[in-house]
Amino acid sequence: MTEKDLVPDFVRRFEEDCRIRGMTPESTRRYVSSLRIYSQFLASRQIDLLSVDKNVLRSFLEYLRHERGVGQKTIENYFSAISSFYDFLEYEEYIPRNPIHSVRKRYLRRYKDNDDGGARKLISVEEMARLINSTMDIRDKAIIALLAKTGIRRNELISLDVDDVDMVDQSIRLKPTAKRTNRTVFFDDETAFILHRWLRARESRNIKNSRALFINSMGERLNRNGVYLAVTRAAERVGLHDPSSDRPEDHFTPHCCRHWFTTHLRRAGMPREFIQELRGDVRKSAIDIYDHIDREELKESYLAHIPQLGI
Repeated sequence: MTEKDLVPDFVRRFEEDCRIRGMTPESTRRYVSSLRIYSQFLASRQIDLLSVDKNVLRSFLEYLRHERGVGQKTIENYFSAISSFYDFLEYEEYIPRNPIHSVRKRYLRRYKDNDDGGARKLISVEEMARLINSTMDIRDKAIIALLAKTGIRRNELISLDVDDVDMVDQSIRLKPTAKRTNRTVFFDDETAFILHRWLRARESRNIKNSRALFINSMGERLNRNGVYLAVTRAAERVGLHDPSSDRPEDHFTPHCCRHWFTTHLRRAGMPREFIQELRGDVRKSAIDIYDHIDREELKESYLAHIPQLGI
């Protein structure tokens, strides 16, 4: 096997290793996508994948920052994927050690800090009401309302099927993921009204009989980019998102809805442990496992504290 053939073979084996380790398909896809761009960078400079050193990695960082124009958080994601890849190669004894660690420590120190990679934009209750009320497409309106009123992640929203939504109980059963503990979230009457409207409109758009709750113009399950565009375009129209700015606080993305959900429930006085339960956060200590929260009490607290938007 030639050196040129080794790179895709290594990536395929790494992809299989990710599956064996239990990584989600979406995380694996992102890692492999980052590795393909990294491999193209090395190939263009005729650099051997197994002999990469700190100077090569520093050049790749500069390439991402200046030639591809990506932001700090995206750079960190690239290096996270590459580090995991080299961990695999080290484990398989193709290299003596992972060359990424020292570069990340020196140039990407925030990877240790467990932060968001920048300030999240937080909008007011009134601004969220304006955003949703100004969104004309009922699908996009339902997407934003559901993200804001439940705090679910983008991937959790994408994976939802119609059967996961209980319109009578006004609850949603999420698909199991490594990041989430509690899988049941609730929605209020405002969100139920918008979801009812979307489900009626969806019937005529569902040309491929998809089970997905949110579908695109082709009748297929909406993907990550589709959700991103639905949120950012709506936010841009009302002046809440500036795609030309380099400042994170000028961008309103799908994850900002989760930030909004958490912050405004806190401000409304909802107990911290209830918010953690709705967010599906991993338990922080062993004793938390025994701290059971009653479902009906959680639902009542949610309905009492979730901001009303007049939508």
